[in-house]
Amino acid sequence: MLCRLGGRWLRPLPVLQHRARDRPLAPTSTGGVKHSALPVWAVASVSAVGSGGPGSWYEALATSAPVHGTEEVLLGVHTATGLPWWACIGLTTVALRGAVTLPLAAYQHYILAKVENLQPEIKNIARHLNQEVAVRANQLRWSKRVARLTYLKNMRRLVSELYVRDNCHPFKATVLVWIQFPMWIFMSVALRNFSTGATHSEAGFSVQEQLATDGILWFPDLTALDSTWILPISVGIINLLIVEIFALQKIGMSRFQTYITYFVRAVSVLMIPVAATIPSSIVLYWLCSSLMGLSQNLLLRSPRFRQLCRIPLTKSDSGTPYKDLFAAFYAKFISKK
Repeated sequence: MLCRLGGRWLRPLPVLQHRARDRPLAPTSTGGVKHSALPVWAVASVSAVGSGGPGSWYEALATSAPVHGTEEVLLGVHTATGLPWWACIGLTTVALRGAVTLPLAAYQHYILAKVENLQPEIKNIARHLNQEVAVRANQLRWSKRVARLTYLKNMRRLVSELYVRDNCHPFKATVLVWIQFPMWIFMSVALRNFSTGATHSEAGFSVQEQLATDGILWFPDLTALDSTWILPISVGIINLLIVEIFALQKIGMSRFQTYITYFVRAVSVLMIPVAATIPSSIVLYWLCSSLMGLSQNLLLRSPRFRQLCRIPLTKSDSGTPYKDLFAAFYAKFISKK
């Protein structure tokens, strides 16, 4: 029986639930019936999303044009290369990180280097401006509050003029985040669509069925969870390494930077149990992305690569960055008693 709601004909919820129960399960490589490897709560959440209607935010994301485009990219790589899905996921991740995020990361370091080189000039301006404001405040009998506001207003204006002069506004360094994070989301959702069977078939074959047999090593089924927790723990460790590399190269971090570092550490640890509850295909992508991020951070410390990218030299640059990094890591985590 149909009912009309909002100009559309919908079936009652019990009928939808009944049809969901009768939906055939994906066959395994041996031809038998394969029960879902996902936990009951995860499957239930997918069903709940599906029954949420067009107003569901996750459904809107999962069926959005960027996610659909990401799915087409993955299918295109799989069709063009003929590689198994585990290799396609790794290859696509390396290609996207190398072609998109690496140039943006180099640009980020370029901007930050120019900002760092401006610091002596900014400190000099601040000293002279402080003296000038103090003289004017004494002449005009300004209160401390008025003198402070005058100093801050003029200091912001002068620093902004320096950023415009050298074309290095710090906000430009955040472009990497605005590109990398959405790309990470779209890839994760696209792989979830593949793993849960929400995506249409490829050349008559279900992508979910292909993922179920295109794993490797201890995770032969990319639609299943990693019961060994090797992938989730590896993701957490690599992300923590990236955070520590960032923290070790920052001497005298501000309070805000310290809070951000602790927050990212906590997120890296929390990602371990989260990764243990999602299909291995997504966790494999996270691991490949994190490994590329670690390699990218190490590469951008190389003096030759920085020179190749025309990143300006700064006072904090070292001629032996990897030796210094190892020494700092050893002093903080190994020799510390």
